[in-house]
Amino acid sequence: MAPAQGRATMAESISGSRIREAVDPRAVIPLMRDALMAHSRGESVTPMPMHLDMPPAEVHIKCGYRRGGGYFVLKAAGSFASGCNGAMLLFSAATGDLVAVLQDNGYLTDLRTAAAAAMTTRELGRTDRTLGILGTGVQARLTALMHAQVLELDQILIWGRNPERLREARRDIHALAPGVLVSAADSAAQVAANARLLVTCTASRAPLLRAADLQPGTHIHAVGADSPGKQELDPQILQAAPLLLADSLSQCARLGELQHCAAHQQRAVEIGEFCARPMETGPDDWTVADFTGLGIEDLFVAAHAYERITQGA
Repeated sequence: MAPAQGRATMAESISGSRIREAVDPRAVIPLMRDALMAHSRGESVTPMPMHLDMPPAEVHIKCGYRRGGGYFVLKAAGSFASGCNGAMLLFSAATGDLVAVLQDNGYLTDLRTAAAAAMTTRELGRTDRTLGILGTGVQARLTALMHAQVLELDQILIWGRNPERLREARRDIHALAPGVLVSAADSAAQVAANARLLVTCTASRAPLLRAADLQPGTHIHAVGADSPGKQELDPQILQAAPLLLADSLSQCARLGELQHCAAHQQRAVEIGEFCARPMETGPDDWTVADFTGLGIEDLFVAAHAYERITQGA
């Protein structure tokens, strides 16, 4: 990844529609593997995120740089009453010039998050044909889309607290994953009773899943807990899981599910390290992947989008 030659005189302003046209979601899956492996090798400069709490809105501010790379990124993305919004600023690492303003309305953040989970599913060697999703927002939709790229799915089971939003999410997911049966569940426990691959992508601040809900061999992608106080899993699930994965050990300890399970933080393994050196688990073991979202992921996806649009790369 290298910036254009010479100093920029004016940053490229790139609309959300151009980004969606240029970026193939499937290409982001291996991109997230590269980003997380670079992070675990110590190549990532990714400070702890900033959070702006503006009830009912919540904004996350993240930045990232890969040592020796051509760009650094500054991103603000959040959820508002009207929906998700945000933008990414891509800078030249050599000159500090603002290279591009990616007006993605939070799309690239949501896309890279779902891609990171789908990539981890593939790295774990999962062959599930049923996917369970807790949540009915944009992330639930992209989670279904991305997992349909790495699994031969027969069914997606989804749950959410709001019946109207649940109906809308079910309809949209059916369009994103044609040929897959999309069903609504009455409870989070019902999802866990019928699927062994689960993705939690809510803004919950209290556990939605408990150890008694899970089947043997269940894997959970915990995506929603990404700031202090958020929680989707009973800590007993993490305590009983032989394999705990984290996108970043330091971030997950402060912002993810691991913040509620301090005694087990030491045995967590970063996803990038797991990609380099996979570890086997038993067929009945629970496994959990804790995602908080990294600035290095934002950098990789922003640079990819910019180069796709401006260079046809």
